[in-house]
Amino acid sequence: MGKLGRFCGRWLPCIPGLEKEIKDNLASKFLNKLDGWPSAVIGIAVLLAMVGYGFYAYRGLEAERARILSELEESRAANYGLLRIVREREETINAFQGQIDSIGSVVGTLEKLAKTDEELLKKYSKVYFLNENYTPLVLAGIEEQYLLSGSKNFMIHAQVWSRLRSLLDTARADGHNLLVASAYRSFDTQSSLKSAYTVTYGSGANRFSADQGYSEHQLGTAVDFTTEKLGANFSAFGSDPAYKWLLENAHRYGFILSYPPNNSYYKFEAWHWRYVGVSLATNLHDDGKYFYDLDQREIDRYLVKLFD
Repeated sequence: MGKLGRFCGRWLPCIPGLEKEIKDNLASKFLNKLDGWPSAVIGIAVLLAMVGYGFYAYRGLEAERARILSELEESRAANYGLLRIVREREETINAFQGQIDSIGSVVGTLEKLAKTDEELLKKYSKVYFLNENYTPLVLAGIEEQYLLSGSKNFMIHAQVWSRLRSLLDTARADGHNLLVASAYRSFDTQSSLKSAYTVTYGSGANRFSADQGYSEHQLGTAVDFTTEKLGANFSAFGSDPAYKWLLENAHRYGFILSYPPNNSYYKFEAWHWRYVGVSLATNLHDDGKYFYDLDQREIDRYLVKLFD
């Protein structure tokens, strides 16, 4: 019976050929299982190879990524350093530019001062003396329509003329027909005038007429105003509405009243006005002060702004 003989007879009936059939079936199943193994093994091998390659590639990419990040970090640090250097250079350049601008401003101021006659803001009423050779750099003629009929002294400092004309035009627009009775007088002209006054008034002439060399008129920046109605009657000018208009508006054009009531030099001269620049004239007006109230050093600070 072979190996199966122990099962037949006692539990199973003995069937001829059964043992062989069982053996064949078992062998077939076993072979079928063996036939599938090579494909599975190849598949597993391929899968493992792919996994291995993927892992290797991943590690390579990670290394490349780390390298790129390192280079970027180095580049960022280098760029930051360059940026800091550039900014430091810019700050240095800006500082130098500021110094250059400041120097340029100082040079410009010095050039203005060099071109501005320092005599124009000096106190010449019995304080400073102008010699017989002094004349303004450039004189301009005052147009006839602004002059008192018969006026002989019709010249004025060229840089003051435009301001004076604006003042006269505005006064006329406001109903005040202001006229110029006298403007620039040379050293010799002032000498002749003072001599004539002395003959007529004696020592009393010193109260209203300056000696030659001490007159503001020699600067070419002082004028004597009147109106068509008053003519040469200067003593009445202080009561004329035109005088009040000058008190309220002359500073806008750079003119100030040289000899107000109770001044220390001459009697009150409502008609006598001097150009000192808009800046100084405005400050004097706003502070209720007069030109001769200030120290000469304080006045000199306005020289650079004289014709602004």
